[in-house]
Amino acid sequence: MTLVSYGSYTDLTFGGNLRSTRTLVVATLLAGLALPWTSPVPRLHAQISTIERTLFVCALDMDGKPVPGLGPEAFDVREDGVKREILRVSRATEPIDIALLVDNSTAASPHIVFLRNGLTSFVKRMSVGNHIAIVTLADRPTIRLDYSNDMEALGKSVGSLFSQPMSAMTLLDAVIETSKGFERRETTPRAIMVAVFTDGREYTYAYSPDAIEALLRAKVPLHAVTIGQFPHNEERSMRERSLFLDAGPNQSGGQRITMLSPTGLEPALEKLATELQSQYKVVYARPESLIKPSKSRVSSGRPDLVVHGAPSRGENGV
Repeated sequence: MTLVSYGSYTDLTFGGNLRSTRTLVVATLLAGLALPWTSPVPRLHAQISTIERTLFVCALDMDGKPVPGLGPEAFDVREDGVKREILRVSRATEPIDIALLVDNSTAASPHIVFLRNGLTSFVKRMSVGNHIAIVTLADRPTIRLDYSNDMEALGKSVGSLFSQPMSAMTLLDAVIETSKGFERRETTPRAIMVAVFTDGREYTYAYSPDAIEALLRAKVPLHAVTIGQFPHNEERSMRERSLFLDAGPNQSGGQRITMLSPTGLEPALEKLATELQSQYKVVYARPESLIKPSKSRVSSGRPDLVVHGAPSRGENGV
């Protein structure tokens, strides 16, 4: 509708005839009724607030070597399948709490020298700026050394490992109990669990889903370094361990490193240390919501990259 200003009437001359503007005003109003409404309609844009979330990510080439210099375009972060915007990527420099789970059951006896040498090299590299706990697995999970960055104490602890006669290991129990310990230990946003064990007998009352859930709740990736063939076994404890190894490391943001012979243990742990010291800190945006996502995953669109990671433990929610 066209708005018309009403004021004093003015006579206009059309072909020598005088007409009152009253007629003109009425005609203009009637014509305006047929026109569409053209005044601008204000639009309300909802402001969606977001919060920042962090993942600590390993990025490797096809040979398993860390890839330096990556930016946001190299990563793809999704929560419950929904793609998130990556805000920035930098080198991770936060200290790491490391729980080192070590098989000292009877089955580890032939490999004990390799275990000592490999673990000594690993703690020597990773103790700088970080804290490491040593947990043995024979018969029941046992804290051999609480979290420490004292290289002398760490070296002595792993250097004096011995196998316990007539014993089986308790991997799943140790994963659950160590994860609960991590939940109580809120000292650093970065934490990992490294389990080094053989294909010997497992003795546990725990189930695979419970161990996986414990890792996810604690936001701790598991790096499982296994020695042996791990043949199929329908005994409950052995079956649950197999199921856990198939899914646990991957779902938690870690990996499984397999070897048939213990001779490869020391270089494998050296490689893992290099990988952990080359992690990226990937910060992304999540829209605020009353319903928190249940799962976050990081991947890469590049076929030459293998990435895995876990959420920061310093943030509430997933």
